[in-house]
Amino acid sequence: MLADTTNSKYAKVHALEFGTVKWTGGIWKDAVDTCAKSTVPQLKHMFDDKNISHIVENFKICAGEAEGTHDGTVFGDGDFYKWMEAAVYSAVKDKNTALLNELDAYIELIGRAQQPDGYISTKQIIGERMANGVSRLGDINDFEVYNFGHLFTSACIYFRVTGKDNFLRIAEKAAGYLKRLYAEAEKKGEVKTAVCPSHYMGLIELYRTTGKKQYLQLAEDAVRLRDSVKNGLDDNQDRLPLKKHRKIIGHAVRANYLYAGVADLYAEKGDGEYLEVLHSVWEDLQKHKIYLNGGCGALYNGASPYGNFFVHQLVHQAYGYDYQLPNITAYAETCASIGYVMWAYRMFLIEPKAEYFDAIENAMLNVNMAAVSLDGRKFFYENMMRRTAKLNYELVWPLTRTEYITSYCCPPNLARTMAESAEYAYTVKGNQLWTGLYGDSEAKIKFDNDTVVLIRQQTHYPYDGKIVFDFERLSGNGKIVLNIRIPGWVESGSIKPQTGRTEKIGKKKAETYIGIEIDPDSGRSVTVNLDMPVRLITANQMVEEDTNQAAVMRGPLLYCMESADTGGKELGRIMLGVDTELCPEECSIQRHRLTALSGEAWYLKLREHDEQKLYERLKVNGVKRVRIRMIPYYAWDNRGFGEMKVFLPLRY
Repeated sequence: MLADTTNSKYAKVHALEFGTVKWTGGIWKDAVDTCAKSTVPQLKHMFDDKNISHIVENFKICAGEAEGTHDGTVFGDGDFYKWMEAAVYSAVKDKNTALLNELDAYIELIGRAQQPDGYISTKQIIGERMANGVSRLGDINDFEVYNFGHLFTSACIYFRVTGKDNFLRIAEKAAGYLKRLYAEAEKKGEVKTAVCPSHYMGLIELYRTTGKKQYLQLAEDAVRLRDSVKNGLDDNQDRLPLKKHRKIIGHAVRANYLYAGVADLYAEKGDGEYLEVLHSVWEDLQKHKIYLNGGCGALYNGASPYGNFFVHQLVHQAYGYDYQLPNITAYAETCASIGYVMWAYRMFLIEPKAEYFDAIENAMLNVNMAAVSLDGRKFFYENMMRRTAKLNYELVWPLTRTEYITSYCCPPNLARTMAESAEYAYTVKGNQLWTGLYGDSEAKIKFDNDTVVLIRQQTHYPYDGKIVFDFERLSGNGKIVLNIRIPGWVESGSIKPQTGRTEKIGKKKAETYIGIEIDPDSGRSVTVNLDMPVRLITANQMVEEDTNQAAVMRGPLLYCMESADTGGKELGRIMLGVDTELCPEECSIQRHRLTALSGEAWYLKLREHDEQKLYERLKVNGVKRVRIRMIPYYAWDNRGFGEMKVFLPLRY
C-alpha cells in the first residue's frame, strides 16, 4: 500500500499521481503483466471458490444470500481487500472493463454484508447470528481491526484510480464504528492490541483521501492507546510504551506494519520522539536482524530476547536475537518483507535518503519476486535461504511454492505490491524529481513550476548498470532537477549529461543522491553507468551459520546455486575460491530471459562419509575444479525440486 503525502506537512517528497509512470519493458513490466494476466485471476479463483478459501461465500452468508457457517481464515476479509487493490490497479491499467464490473459487484456485496453500525468482519457477524459463542472483539487474534485497515487502504486506492466513492463510503462507515470502539475502550480502560496493525496506515490514508481530520485524530488516538494495553507482549510490540522502543522485536509483520503506520503519523504530525523511535528500530534491523535479501523475521517460533531467565515470552514469526539468521529454517514471511517495503517507503517520504530505496529495491527484487513463481501462479509463504534434498523434520510450510496456502495473507499482498511497482519509480517535490526503482519506463510529470516533462528511462537494469534518461518538454519553460540514486553497492561508474562534463562515481558517492539540473528541451538526455562487477558478500562473524562462507551478488541481485546447475553434485561440498571469477551468461527459465553467472568452483572429494552420523573424522580425497552456474535468487524453484544454497563455503 502506497502513501499519498502530497499535502503532508512533514513529508519532504511525495508520490506521483496514479498512472503517471508506466513500465515499458524489462523485469518490472514482465512482473506487472504476469501479475495482471496470471496472479490476479488465480487469486480471484481462490477467493471465489467456497471449497478453497470460502471468503466470498462468507460475505454472501453475512448478506443473507447464502446459508452456512464461517470457514477459512479469520483474516480472509483483509486478504480479499488486498486482492481488490491489486485487481483495480491491474484492471484500470489494462482497461479491463469486465474485471472492473466484477469489482463493483464485490463492493455491493460487502456493503450488503456490512452491519448498520458500520461493523464488517465476517466471522463475527456469522458467529453472532448463529449464537455459536463467537462475538465481536472477543479475541485479538481474530484480526478484526486488521481487516478494517485493509478495507480502508483498498477503498482509498479504489477511489483514486477509478474516481468512484462506493467503496469509500463503506470504509468511512467502518471507520465510524472504529471511532466509537476506541472511545468506549478508553473510557472503560480496556484497550486491546490490534495485531498486525494495518489500520494505522489505513486511517491516515483515509484522512489523506477524504481530507477529514477525524480520521487522522482516530489514527493518533489508536497509536496512543496502544500504550494502555495491560500485560503487553513483545510479540505485539506493546510490552513497552511506543516511545521507548529502541530494538526491533516480536512478530515481524506486526512490527513492520506498526512502524510504517508510525512513519505515516510522523509525516502528518511531526512528533520528534516518534522519529527517534523509527531511526532506532530501523538501525537495529539493518545492523542485526535482516537477511541479505531483505527477508524479515528469521524464526517461526522463538523466545523474546528481552525476557529474563524466569520469564520468556513466546514470539511467533519473530525477530530473534541479534545475528540469529538461520538458512534452512529461515522464516522471512513474504508479508514481513512487504511490510518492510511499506515502512522503508514511508521513511523515504519523510527523509529522502538513498538507503531507504536501496532497501526497497533489495526486498522487491530478492524476496518479493522470489515469493511467486515465474508463471505467477504459485507462492512461497516463507522464504528460505537454503533448501536441502531431504529433511529429518517437517517445516511449517512446504519446501516448494504451492498454488494455495492455507494462511492466504501473502499472495494478495504480493499481488498488490507488484501491481503498484511503477509507483516506486519516482518521487517529486517542487521542481525536483528523485529516482527510486530503475527500469524501462515512461512518465509524464507536471512540476510545481508548471513545467510538464515527458521522461523516458531506457535500461536493462538490474542486469546492466547503464540507465539513459531522455527528456522532452511538453509545456512550460522551467528547469528541473533529477536526483539520481547511487545504490550502496556501487564502487565505480559515471553520470554523463548530453551537454556538460562526465561526473565520475566512486565509493564515496554510494548510497547517496546526485542532483543534475535539466533544461528539458526535446532530445536532452542523461546517461548513468553503474559498474556491476560480481561481489562476494560475507556475513558478520556473529552469524554462526554463515561463518567462512560467502554469497554472490551482482548489481542489486542476489544469486543462488541450484542442483539443476551442478550436474547432481552435492551443494554442500562446492566451495567458492576467494578469487573465483564468475561471468554473466544469458539463459532462459520458463521462457523468461535472465542473466546467470558462470565460472569455476571447487568440489570437495571425501574418501568416506556417513550421512547418518552427527560427527565424524574428516577424510579428504582432494578437491577438483568444477563448472558452476548461479541464477538470480528470485528465479529459483522453477525447474523442479532440488537443493538450493545462497551462502557457499570459501576456499582460500
